Amino acid sequence: MHINPSKDTHAMTLFQRLPDGLEIRNRHEVIRIQAWGSHSLRVRASLHSIDVNDHGALGDAMEAGEPIIVIEGDRAEVVRGRIRVTAFLDRSEAIPEVHLAFSDTVSGRELLSEQREHFWTPGPRVYLGNRSGAFELQQEFTAYDGERLYGMGQRTHGRLNVKGLALDLVQRNGEVNIPFVLSDRGYGLLWNNPAVGRVEFADNATRWQVAQARQIDYWITAGGSPAEILAAYADATGHVPEFPRWASGFWQSKLRYRTQDELLEVAREFARRDLPLSVIVADYFHWSAMGDYRFDAEEWPDPSAMVEELREHGVELMVSVWPTVSPLSENYPRFRDEGLLVATDQGLEVHQSARDKGMPLAMPVSLYDPTNPRTREFVWDLIRRNYVSHGIGIWWLDASEPELNPAHPENLTFYAGPGAQVANIYPRENARLFAEGMAADGLPQTVLFSRSAWAGAQKYGTAVWSGDIPATWESLATQVRAGLNIAISGIPWWTTDIGGFHGGDASDPAYQELMVRWFQFGVFCPIFRLHGDRDPRNSDGYAASGGPNEPWSFGDHAYEIIAATIRLRERLRPYIHRQMAIASQTGLPPMRPLFVDFPDDAATWDVDDQFMFGPDILVAPVLHPGQRARPVYLPAGRTWTDAWTGQAMDGGQVVSIDAPLNRIPVFTTDGGPVLRAGDSEALLDEPNRTLA
Repeated sequence: MHINPSKDTHAMTLFQRLPDGLEIRNRHEVIRIQAWGSHSLRVRASLHSIDVNDHGALGDAMEAGEPIIVIEGDRAEVVRGRIRVTAFLDRSEAIPEVHLAFSDTVSGRELLSEQREHFWTPGPRVYLGNRSGAFELQQEFTAYDGERLYGMGQRTHGRLNVKGLALDLVQRNGEVNIPFVLSDRGYGLLWNNPAVGRVEFADNATRWQVAQARQIDYWITAGGSPAEILAAYADATGHVPEFPRWASGFWQSKLRYRTQDELLEVAREFARRDLPLSVIVADYFHWSAMGDYRFDAEEWPDPSAMVEELREHGVELMVSVWPTVSPLSENYPRFRDEGLLVATDQGLEVHQSARDKGMPLAMPVSLYDPTNPRTREFVWDLIRRNYVSHGIGIWWLDASEPELNPAHPENLTFYAGPGAQVANIYPRENARLFAEGMAADGLPQTVLFSRSAWAGAQKYGTAVWSGDIPATWESLATQVRAGLNIAISGIPWWTTDIGGFHGGDASDPAYQELMVRWFQFGVFCPIFRLHGDRDPRNSDGYAASGGPNEPWSFGDHAYEIIAATIRLRERLRPYIHRQMAIASQTGLPPMRPLFVDFPDDAATWDVDDQFMFGPDILVAPVLHPGQRARPVYLPAGRTWTDAWTGQAMDGGQVVSIDAPLNRIPVFTTDGGPVLRAGDSEALLDEPNRTLA
């Protein structure tokens, strides 16, 4: 056989056209690029082969039309709508590696580009094998001076712009890991990998890293505006359902109502005061034992009658459902023997400690495995028999990170795979359990109120709250940024524990001021909910019940303001449902940073203590004690009206706005709702009065 040494056949085998993209093979590495939406691409890379079985958020390939593919020697391009990826092999490198660079076909601007970790080795993609067929993976991209990045779920770092931060890719109480980031350069990127890891948005590089996974997998989209990027992300990962009518009102909760009579008496007091109430909560330890998934008959003797009386007042009952299973549960043997619990690589199948009913002290408990379809079937059957049968259809999926002690998700083994590879999907699969169970039984769509989420959880009707946060002013300020970032991350239904969870004495005037300001923020959150473990705390474990936490618990004057705020929420409900319908249709969250609506106003990208509530309401919460005025940035291009005084102001300027105790700065635009009417006029009274 004669071989012509001058004929380079490498270019013929480097790139291979696919019906929807391109496959690249260089030595052992395989890179697959596919069109995945009108202006979006999915990139997967591994050694030897691509594993089409994954637990990410993208599901089946989206219908996107055939992309444009151009191959020229050691260079190839894939163009889908607004996004272009260029793949090239630079043979002058010491160890040549394929590089990818993404650009906007409209502006021609580079959006994101890979870069080598080192000029010799490693390259932009690193695979460190562990003899199991999985790898420690690293993916490195170029860092751009001045780039702003938003999203990454809900965090406690108190920042809106996450550029410069290193973030763990793991679920924790108050730390909701959704690995989606939106850049002011005009792209959004989902790290479509539920493995435990870390991302660093450093000045010299952006690096994604996981300790154990089978392949690199990410999705990238280009958009002319943040709204376009969020719409593409919702199309790729799933749209939130229609928001139920009952869910937009006020939710009352505390740690905890211990009996049926205690809970009903609170609802009756709301009715006596003619104070609007939509939801009231039966918190944890209402059960007979963790894992029984039923009411303790001694404390809750007639749940059906309780639900019926509440509905006569126009109130729905939400019940707390934890994924924990106690060894004292009547169902524990079946959970254990049928393999329905989360397994462990080492040690017994116990994952947390709790002082459940019947326990003299905290003892080990286990977690069920919602990634197992048999677990989902069994748990839903218990929920159907013990809760749905009483007319209950709202679920509080607490501790669903899941909450671990010790916090070692890598030691877990799921039906879906090793904990190191899939642990982050636990809250999403837990929501799936309830969503699919209700759908199969023909029940109306509900809200799945969860302390955690991962990409795609919104399609199951997941609402997130910010976890067990402290009752401090610093915490309130953090919540504003946390809520805006999780909205960018694809979760339109979000809220906080108004007043914070840990602490707060209802009789303390200083805390009453914080509670008032938190209510004024909360009324403009997608979900409006009061909760907390107030002082004085009377016990621990299953006997726990914190201090009073009802609207009338915080003194007469605070109650006047809080009651007026609750009534204001009632008048906002039609507007809220219009915004929720838009969120369902387009992926645009109702609570969002200013830059989503005003991307061409450069100043809005740096405002992190104000937000839009729909397109017509600008909210500037008061975040400091004793503050009675605050600066407000009014975005350019509109005329803004002070919602309380009616004064019109031009956009494109910072204005100082009065913020007496009974109101925070709120502005509306033409066509926006009128807030100065009816019961809310109390918000204008006595501007200089204090709580002391």
